Amino acid sequence: MTLKRRIFLIFLVSSVVPFLSIFIISNYTIDKIFDNKIESGINSNLRQVELSLGNSISNLNHISQQLAYGGNIVKQIDDVLFQTMDRYQRIQTKNQLKSELNLITFSNPNIGLALYYIQKEDAIQFENFPVKETFSVNSLPLLAKYYDITYFGPHKSMNESDNQIVLSALRKVGLPDRDDVYVYIETGFSLTQNILDNNEYGGGLSHLILDGNGRIAYSEVPEIFMNGAQFPDFSKEEGTGLYKDHYWFKQTSNQNWSVVSVISQTDYHKEKDQWMLQILLVSLFFICLTILLAWMLWKMVYKPLNLFHSEIKWMSQNRLKPQLEKTNIPEFDYLLRQFSEMKEQIWNLFKEVEQKEKIRVDLEVEKLLYQINPHFLMNTLDTVHWLAMINGQKEIDRLVKSLNKLLYYNLGKMGQVSTIEEEIDALRQYLVLQQIRYDFQFDVRIGVDESVLKQPVPRFILQPLVENSLYHGLSDDGYIEVSVALDKDIRISIHDNGAGMKEETIQEILNNRTIEHKKVGMGIGMNYVKRMLDARYGDNASLEIKSEVGKGTSVLLTLPLSREDT
Repeated sequence: MTLKRRIFLIFLVSSVVPFLSIFIISNYTIDKIFDNKIESGINSNLRQVELSLGNSISNLNHISQQLAYGGNIVKQIDDVLFQTMDRYQRIQTKNQLKSELNLITFSNPNIGLALYYIQKEDAIQFENFPVKETFSVNSLPLLAKYYDITYFGPHKSMNESDNQIVLSALRKVGLPDRDDVYVYIETGFSLTQNILDNNEYGGGLSHLILDGNGRIAYSEVPEIFMNGAQFPDFSKEEGTGLYKDHYWFKQTSNQNWSVVSVISQTDYHKEKDQWMLQILLVSLFFICLTILLAWMLWKMVYKPLNLFHSEIKWMSQNRLKPQLEKTNIPEFDYLLRQFSEMKEQIWNLFKEVEQKEKIRVDLEVEKLLYQINPHFLMNTLDTVHWLAMINGQKEIDRLVKSLNKLLYYNLGKMGQVSTIEEEIDALRQYLVLQQIRYDFQFDVRIGVDESVLKQPVPRFILQPLVENSLYHGLSDDGYIEVSVALDKDIRISIHDNGAGMKEETIQEILNNRTIEHKKVGMGIGMNYVKRMLDARYGDNASLEIKSEVGKGTSVLLTLPLSREDT
């Protein structure tokens, strides 16, 4: 894993894991808090509505008692409705009765419409407000019924001038001779509506009112809970439940009727969802901030690393940067300075070693020059040459002359480039020396393409190849063929018909200088040729040895053409 990925991963883990843990714990805690808050708010509001409705019903009960059992009022009703009296007295009694009724209703502002209802005649008497023509106690939603009083759930007022939602009660009047006379009263203007609209919770609450058997007497959400329908799970003891994606909370009154608050799941979870959205936005912000900080940290690390890479690259190319760049981070700047100082020290050491090596090589060359002074050696051999001629020693003269030429060629400037023609001439002098030394006429056949004579080649590439044939393969009746031809490249081949060699011997000749030094008089062997070709031509030149035991050996040398004589 790259450093960049590690930095990002560490930042994400170090930031997200603690935040995620806190988020999970907070979410669980806040969820419980919200549930308790919402349920507490709804239940509190539900109790308030239930108490308000209960007080309204109690007030209806109290006023209906006054109107149904008050001795003077009941006597006046009986006199006006069912007793025989003259017209004047009837009018006077009726006006007195209305005054008392108005006084009672006026002194109780929570009371609206009030009237007496005669069931057998289906007649209305002594109403304090105009009554709708559709008045019928049988059409009203039953809430609760007791021995002498019936309560009706919320419904539209029977007052012709009022269309508010009201509660009402119907109580039998205690007349001695009639049992079909009732007093009907409603709650005051907007009282019931205000009670139902009361919403201390603040959410989208709706209300139901149930009778003692669980029948829905009033519903503010008829599309979910229909009026007159049986309420689901009415017998559930917990007083709360879920129905058609709506939560409901039930509160039962002392009179056995119930108030139910209903809220949709969306409204119920609205506040929690808003809180969750805020938390997610905050989380996203912190994640983005974490990624930004990780990126900034990566940039702070990447720039110094890039500078280090650049310094190493310049160092590998043996070049110096004109000016050391700074990262503005003290620690990295210190390391860069240290690295730059180390690089300068390494270069100084390289130069020192190179200079010492050059001095050592120069001393070695100078030592050799002192050990073997070419001019002294040449002059001495030249003196021997003339002495041999004076004394008629032609063989000695021939030997010294060939040796002089060969030494002159071999002791030339180290690294100097020769030509094919010079290589062939040196080879012939070498063969003359070998013939005189061993008193044997070697059969060496040399064939050279004249067009290749002036081509430049490294020194000492033919002599070691022919030496190899002389020492490793040539027999008494053997021969050596030297061929130099020009094609796309310079092709040199040395072939003998000697005893041949095994592959192991070939590898030793090419790679083991110690063996050659023991046998070869000039101290320059096949390994030298191979290393010289690699140094001068690289992969453009090749040296190949093919040999078969009992059939001879062939050495194939391929050199690239060169148009410059360096």
